Amino acid sequence: MMMAAYNRWANVRVYDAAAELSDREWQKDTGAFFGSMMGTLNHLVATDRIWMKRFTGLGEAPRALDAIVDRSFEGLRAARVVEDARIMEWVDALSEEELEGRFTYVTMTDVRTVSQRIAPVLAHLFNHQTHHRGQAHTILTMLGKPSLGLDLVYFQRTEEGRAFA
Repeated sequence: MMMAAYNRWANVRVYDAAAELSDREWQKDTGAFFGSMMGTLNHLVATDRIWMKRFTGLGEAPRALDAIVDRSFEGLRAARVVEDARIMEWVDALSEEELEGRFTYVTMTDVRTVSQRIAPVLAHLFNHQTHHRGQAHTILTMLGKPSLGLDLVYFQRTEEGRAFA
């Protein structure tokens, strides 16, 4: 549950910083893997929807890793809030037995069936978020915006984070 809470906390910080971008900056291709801040943050919402569909069988899942969920900042921010709440609710409801259980899904990049334990895949989901938030952070600094403190330990020092200590 700590990683789901951290994930939400870090996403709020990134979106708060990205709210300061002009439309031009929001869409500017900075050379990041998904080009712009818009592309990077869309990728994270899209992939979370893909994983949650795999985990739960519920919700819509894009058919591409570079899917654009919403081109507007406010629309994407709203989608992020919903997705983070969905992840938190689902993770919180998992039992230890379910975390150790397996699930099977079909990959998108090389289209094959994979069976894995849920806990390691959840680790991937949260690590993936951290990876691309790092790219979002780089985009912000490339655009002349202040650096962000997104380290897990910073979250652990917050009131919400101390609940997991």
